[in-house]
Amino acid sequence: MRRLVRRMGFPSIAGHRRFVTAIAIDALGSGVYMPVAVLYLLKTTDLTLPEVGVILTLSAVIAFPFVLVVGSIVDRVGAKRVILAANLTLMLGYVVMLFVSTFAHAIVAACLLGLGQSAFWGAYSPLVAAISSPGERELWFGFLGSLRNIGFAVGGLLASVMITIGTVTAYKGMALANAISFVISFALLVGVRAGERAAPADSVSGGAPAEPSGGWAMVVRDKDFHLVSAATTAYALASLALNFAIPVYIIETLALPGWVTGTVFTLNTVMVGFGQSALVRQLTGRRRHHVLSLGYAVYALGFAGLGLAGLLPPVAAVVGVLLASVVYTIGEMLGGPILGAIAVDARPATMRGRYMSMYQMSWTVASMVAPVSFAWLLTHGLLSVWIALIVVCALGIVVTRAMPSRLPVAGLPITNASDA
Repeated sequence: MRRLVRRMGFPSIAGHRRFVTAIAIDALGSGVYMPVAVLYLLKTTDLTLPEVGVILTLSAVIAFPFVLVVGSIVDRVGAKRVILAANLTLMLGYVVMLFVSTFAHAIVAACLLGLGQSAFWGAYSPLVAAISSPGERELWFGFLGSLRNIGFAVGGLLASVMITIGTVTAYKGMALANAISFVISFALLVGVRAGERAAPADSVSGGAPAEPSGGWAMVVRDKDFHLVSAATTAYALASLALNFAIPVYIIETLALPGWVTGTVFTLNTVMVGFGQSALVRQLTGRRRHHVLSLGYAVYALGFAGLGLAGLLPPVAAVVGVLLASVVYTIGEMLGGPILGAIAVDARPATMRGRYMSMYQMSWTVASMVAPVSFAWLLTHGLLSVWIALIVVCALGIVVTRAMPSRLPVAGLPITNASDA
């Protein structure tokens, strides 16, 4: 069994089973809710689609600055306490969602869910760093990314069953089940040991030495860490193409059958869920910045393939889209764990909350820019969106190549130290 776990690329989870189980439960709950957030309010209330859109937009706007607040709180009280609070906030949000009947009630519920998600993601990477050691973090980010991907997929399947049933009771049952799931996750996380082991080890491994904590001004003025933010924004934009560009391109631009989109999502889920950890294991000895640059290059190759598929006859286009999606997913698998490890190792644990909030803000900004940008580009020519994304990937490579001289942790080899 131990040999199989090693071959799959999983880190040693001895002593971390409660944490891993809690993350899996969270992913499952999020996977159920995210695909039906709009439908839930439409089915269980008298709200109109425009009103629901306003509610979800307002909640996102309100939650946006909270990402920065979370960083300061993490540095003050620790990542574990913040994630515990996030679980309780999410539980409360789903309880309120059970009884939503008016516009105001819906805003309260959506804001609670938005704030809970912001708190969770602001503390997630610092907590992963707290339960792991420098040298094994690529393994942990790869493994947890795989786990969350599988959780989202299973949650999505459960959501599709609920949509098929289509009754108010089914939707309410989903909200109740999610509320209960976050109570369970809270109970599991209470027993997680999350002492900061990072600061002394970071100095040994070439990371930033421990130094007194500072305020947000120090973080904002840290031009070297801006490279991480820029690289993360590029990676996030490329990743969000799966949700906001590829499906529309397949259905609206190429007029291919709907099952092609479903197959693309299935390929992505299976590859990331079952292959990312093993891929990270195979990268042992490679330099972090080399792997990250390769990830951007493979992403760009996938985007080029998607663009070229649009020039082919329908049957060949289907094959081209599927092959390009496989290449695209390999780019995703290469970049994500490496970026997460660089970000948490780049600065001392005493400031990790604030720095990881900056890292998370890159994802938040990308998620706000991507939908409208991709939609506009898709209406301006067959290749426009793919050319733009290839340029984004090229910029990501430029930024990554500049990292090692200013962020030594980016030039370190991937050790997967838990192999020892």
